Amino acid sequence: MKRILGIETSCDETAAAVVVDAHDVLSSVVSSQVDLHAQYGGVVPEVASRAHVELLTPVVARALIEAGLDDDHVDAVGATVGPGLIGALLVGVSAAKALALVWDVPFVAVNHLEAHLYAAFLEEPDLELPLVVLLVSGGHTMLVLMEGHGRYRLLGSTIDDAAGEAFDKVARYLGLGYPGGPAIDAIAMEGDPEAIAFPRAIMDDGYDTSFSGLKTAVVNHVRNHPDVATADVAASFQEAVVDALVTKARRAAQAYGAKGLCLAGGVAANSRLRERALDVCVADGLRAFLPSRTMCTDNAAMVAAAAWWRLEQDGPSPLDVGADPNLRLPTLR
Repeated sequence: MKRILGIETSCDETAAAVVVDAHDVLSSVVSSQVDLHAQYGGVVPEVASRAHVELLTPVVARALIEAGLDDDHVDAVGATVGPGLIGALLVGVSAAKALALVWDVPFVAVNHLEAHLYAAFLEEPDLELPLVVLLVSGGHTMLVLMEGHGRYRLLGSTIDDAAGEAFDKVARYLGLGYPGGPAIDAIAMEGDPEAIAFPRAIMDDGYDTSFSGLKTAVVNHVRNHPDVATADVAASFQEAVVDALVTKARRAAQAYGAKGLCLAGGVAANSRLRERALDVCVADGLRAFLPSRTMCTDNAAMVAAAAWWRLEQDGPSPLDVGADPNLRLPTLR
């Protein structure tokens, strides 16, 4: 039995968690910086880094207390080393290395994208592989075939804006505030998703996605129709994004013989995306896994889970490993 302390500071969530053997969550503490960044309409890297410095020590302390552990009862410390904001990453990585040295336990470098893949296993440890994972967030939109633990194939990704980025930009243009995803999700419930026929880009070619043209189409439509109902615009935009994502994920699951379809990342909390994903899984006889909304957004429990698997497969990470803001998901050739 290994108790892993996970630390997550890749963007604007300061998080720590204690997880036993990759699936038993003893504690998960997340301190959100949303209110700090809302006035700027997006995450300000310097503000995020300074907030992590102030918040990380009490967050880690609370995670240990809630887990009922003393310092010497932690068997390893895992931290996100990338991708993310370099200043924010360095805060978590430096703290994790220091704790590992003081406690004389292994340090494990964790890829943030891989951590999102393992969020599903925290709630459903018996998920069968292969599994198609639709990872959608503010910075990433990826279709990943998870063939085995640590064995991934990147099937497709966005060629421009990430889905979450498109949500934030459209929400800002519509005056709905930040973060854009939850704001559009909420108002879209009052609108007609078929009111406006927004485009779906590259739907017939492979598994890549594109949302930049859709964002431009929203702006042009509102400019040309200033009296259009915001709820209808939001609902129609959301439907176009979800349609593209689910169509690609469904096609990938069928082509690669996946046993299930899993959502991951912040956009996986979107109500319409969850509904459509469940519908296609029922229709195709696939097992659907929709993580709880707390496991969709950045958290340290998923970091600790991924750290457990990496420790089992690769052993401890060297203490000279650095933070990498552009780190890629390790994939099979």
